[in-house]
Amino acid sequence: MAKQLKRKLKTYQTSLGFYDQAIAAPSMKAALAAWGASSNLFHQGVAKETDDPDIVAATMAKPGVVLRRPVGSDGPFNESAELPTDLGEGETRPRRRSKSKSGSQKRPAKTARTASRAIDDAAARKAAAAFEKEERRREAARVKEEAARARERARRDKAVTAAEAALDKARREHDAKAEAIEAERAALDARAEAEQERWDKQRKKLEQALRRARE
Repeated sequence: MAKQLKRKLKTYQTSLGFYDQAIAAPSMKAALAAWGASSNLFHQGVAKETDDPDIVAATMAKPGVVLRRPVGSDGPFNESAELPTDLGEGETRPRRRSKSKSGSQKRPAKTARTASRAIDDAAARKAAAAFEKEERRREAARVKEEAARARERARRDKAVTAAEAALDKARREHDAKAEAIEAERAALDARAEAEQERWDKQRKKLEQALRRARE
């Protein structure tokens, strides 16, 4: 843990979908994992390390948290970014975020000293600790989601097993009753046949007696 806390964070930036995304992470691999990227965006040229002081300051204030802004804009990065306002108008880039009504928020030019200032060791350790905390939060959320999915699978499997068992039991009961009914039917058929034979013999005797009586 101590070695991880000493790892200095870097700010990485990419564009995915409708947003530019930035994050303070100890490595490109960690950044890709936080972005949920399925391929190496850095090798593809759509992600990079940035030293823009505004972006660095924003990400270092929330290490490990993915910050966003509408793609192509130069507004500040934050956790909740608005969608570009000109979607579907055929422009290749979204409008830049408008300034406040006062019009007095134009940022002053950054001096070379400001742009190149480095975070001191204490701040780096604090940022790294915050990044690891965010990583643990994400991992805990992932574990929680997987546990919930596992519980749902177990519940579903249990329900399926119970339904299959009920179906099998009902089928066995049906088969047993059907066999009993078939056995009863066979017995009745045998009785009916025997009764028919008995009657045929009796009828013949009685008919013969009737004929003799008429003679």
